[in-house]
Amino acid sequence: MERTLRNSSNTDPKRGVAELVVSGLGFPEGPALGPTGHLVFVDQYRMQLTTLGPNGTPRLFAHTGGSPNSCVLGLDDTFYVCQNGGTAGPWRAPEMVDPSIQLVREGGSARALITCVEGIQLRGPNDLAFAPDGSLVFTDPGTYNPTAPHPSYIHRILPDGAAKVVVAFPNPVFPNGVAVEPDGSIVWDESYTGHVCRLRPNGMIEDLGRLPGANPVPDGLKIGADGLLYVADFMGGGVHVLAPNGKHEEFIKCGVATTNCTFDGERLWITDPGLNSLGTEPTSKGCLWRLYIAGGGAPVYKGHIVEPI
Repeated sequence: MERTLRNSSNTDPKRGVAELVVSGLGFPEGPALGPTGHLVFVDQYRMQLTTLGPNGTPRLFAHTGGSPNSCVLGLDDTFYVCQNGGTAGPWRAPEMVDPSIQLVREGGSARALITCVEGIQLRGPNDLAFAPDGSLVFTDPGTYNPTAPHPSYIHRILPDGAAKVVVAFPNPVFPNGVAVEPDGSIVWDESYTGHVCRLRPNGMIEDLGRLPGANPVPDGLKIGADGLLYVADFMGGGVHVLAPNGKHEEFIKCGVATTNCTFDGERLWITDPGLNSLGTEPTSKGCLWRLYIAGGGAPVYKGHIVEPI
């Protein structure tokens, strides 16, 4: 049973306190803004995209099957979805599907855009972002299993539909959250190593360092208007704020198991499944939080990918 909560104060001119907005969700992840500026996020346990209605009440936006991991809005009001196939820890969806990048509009049925890249079958697309050139960049770490990891990749889909491998990691690192900076640099974090990295347009990879803490498990990330990196830490239950060079600025405690975030003006929406020890059964402990961040986020790019005939 979802319930809407609003109870916060804002005394910090740069950043407000974390505000719990909605609870009673399943496994919320990968939030983005919809065509009219409303929040849309994936709910893995419910195999759907969910949106907040005018009164702040969650409702079904579109069914995807499987276990959608994140979503981003394209130019034609279509959402592009990372579909991992149907996993969240040891949980398996009652409606398993092929790992893919999906397309779906409000109230519609999800369809696969791609299921492989240069002959490499997708194992579990995780997060995605449009680049300034209109291409779609996404991570594919496979299923989270540190003892028997899948190969790790970052891929790109060009506007004409051609899909290319951007990074083929020599060792599994579980590339998770991804964002693209205004100059086209790709920034990602790695759940297995705890590191944040950047790929420059010239092909150089920069290691921005490991997040602090005994066991950081970075998840989604976003870029602020000032270039700061906001990195969700699943085990830390909050968001790390990093300078563009990787220097750790602060940690914002928020929820139990922070999975991802997105900017809405000067509001930062944060998803939280409400537990960091996952089982085989779905739960309803998920929450949405939000923070005031002065200056807000970096530009959000949109694109349109031509579908294969």
